Formats: sequence, structure tokens, C-alpha cells
Amino acid sequence: MRRAVEPPLLDVPRTHEESTDMATKNPGSGTSKRGFASMDEERQREIASEGGRAAHASGNAHQFTSEEARRAGQKGGEAVSSNREHMAAIGRKGGEASHGRRSSEEEGGRGSNAQIAKSARQGERSEEDD
Repeated sequence: MRRAVEPPLLDVPRTHEESTDMATKNPGSGTSKRGFASMDEERQREIASEGGRAAHASGNAHQFTSEEARRAGQKGGEAVSSNREHMAAIGRKGGEASHGRRSSEEEGGRGSNAQIAKSARQGERSEEDD
């Protein structure tokens, strides 16, 4: 006996009112009240945190060796430093901070020991020139 083949169900577009109504019922996802993704971020974090604590308590959590940690840090550094624009911005910010500190020291502060020594050497040279 042959069964009649039913056509596949079509995804009928919802009206704006239907979509809005569903989104207000569940603001996390817009379509479903179920699942991890439909939860608000704070609740997701709570659940993930509980899982992490349970894994550590049972001894199943991964513990990085110093070599694994070193390699992970190296990979992260390589990824960041490959972005020349980002590295330039970091250098620029550091230079601005350094120059800003130097100019404030020159205005009112004495400066570092190295700066004081350099200034003294320059003063000795100018006396020799006289």
C-alpha cells in the first residue's frame, strides 16, 4: 500500500505583529522560550560558572602546565602583534604618556636620577666651552 507523500511544510513568513508579540514574550531570543541561547547573559554566566566550579571540584577541569600557558601567551602575542595598526596605536599611546610625564617633570619636578646626571654633564660641558 502506497502512502501519499505530503509536501514539505513551508516556513510561512510571520506578520510584524506576530513577530513583535513573540519577541515580547521572550526578549532573549524572539522565537523560542527554550534553550541556553534564549536566556539572558547574566543567567548564562551563572550556569557556566556553576559548571566550571563543578569541573574543578570533581578534578575534570583542565589544568594548564607552565609550557601550555607559555605557548598560549605566545600565540596571543603573535595574534596581537600581527595587527600593525593596533601596535602603532599602542606605541603612540605609550609615547604620549612618556612625553607627557617628561614635560611635567621639566616644568616643576627634578626628574629621574638619569635626567639629573645628564643635566649635570651638560652643565659641565658648557662650563668647559666658556
